[in-house]
Amino acid sequence: MSTRRRYSPAAPAGTPRSGRRARIAVAAVVPLLVAAAVTSLFVPAPWTAAPASGAAARPADALRLGYFPTVTHAPALAGVEHGLFAEELGRDGTALQTQVFTAGPAAVEALNAGAIDAAYLGPSPALASYATSGGESLVVVAGAASGGAALVAREGIDSVEDLAGGQIATPQYANTQDLAARALLEERGLTDQVEISHATSGTVAQLFERGQIDAAWQPEPWASLLEASGGHVLVDERELWPEGRFPTALLVVSQRFAAEHPQTVQRLADAHARSLAWLGGAGEDDVVSTVVDGSVRAGGDSLDPDVIRRALGRLEFTGDPLAGTYPELAEGAAALGTAPGWGDVDLAGLVDDHWWREAAAAAGEGEGQ
Repeated sequence: MSTRRRYSPAAPAGTPRSGRRARIAVAAVVPLLVAAAVTSLFVPAPWTAAPASGAAARPADALRLGYFPTVTHAPALAGVEHGLFAEELGRDGTALQTQVFTAGPAAVEALNAGAIDAAYLGPSPALASYATSGGESLVVVAGAASGGAALVAREGIDSVEDLAGGQIATPQYANTQDLAARALLEERGLTDQVEISHATSGTVAQLFERGQIDAAWQPEPWASLLEASGGHVLVDERELWPEGRFPTALLVVSQRFAAEHPQTVQRLADAHARSLAWLGGAGEDDVVSTVVDGSVRAGGDSLDPDVIRRALGRLEFTGDPLAGTYPELAEGAAALGTAPGWGDVDLAGLVDDHWWREAAAAAGEGEGQ
């Protein structure tokens, strides 16, 4: 059984521009680095205590896991809701402790300060933390999700060029979607013709319904919420990436914790593999209810199940960390001038997915799925 599952209710993505490694493809997600990179400059440095030797390594008494109450973190929601993390960690007597976050920089700060041991993060805070710590803060253990962002426009806006003279909204300045929008507008020669404003995900739907903005570049499930409010997808971000795949959520672990408790990291990877397998094999209604209920219990927004169903159609849940994208992300950020010097960052130690590959092999899954 594959751990990857594409849901069918939403319209399929447009044909990926596989030959286009162009600036827009890179910029659509590379600039994720900026806001988190700036924030990460002000977080505590990661622990630097010497790790335990291989002989002394033992299971941790507890593993403190951070995640977001949102659909892109469905592997975390499913693992918590169905007791998969607690069960796997419990095999070694390790207790599961969870902490919910609503912003990547806050989760990175907690990880660097030793307040949590592992987290589901977007690639932006993960890359920023790794780079600003000199490669000493965290390690990417596995992927969690790919896809799940779109530019949604009001009726009458049928092309990017139709946005000229209008206004679009992004979640915040220099975040993933904001810089994706700026890169696209620059490519189309519309930088000086389209106003970009910023609004929280909850507010942007109100602005859209009132006709105060013409379009919005949003992550899921907010892109689907705008569709439900009468909008239509103008650009599915998957169209901007070769093969339509770009990292949305990752499973990361503190390097110190991984060095001291490799067996516990393996248990975490085993649970992650089980969660992905559950998402890939469960009925659609079960997945939707798990995401909705899990988000609400974790303090997130309560959204219409149909909105979540539509959002799932643009997401692929996969353990593949898409490691080949990170050098391109860093080089692209440097080329765009959003992160000077990032093209020289050594990312050799950013990804170590051997725990994930072992978990996938034990579960009978293909590596990288």
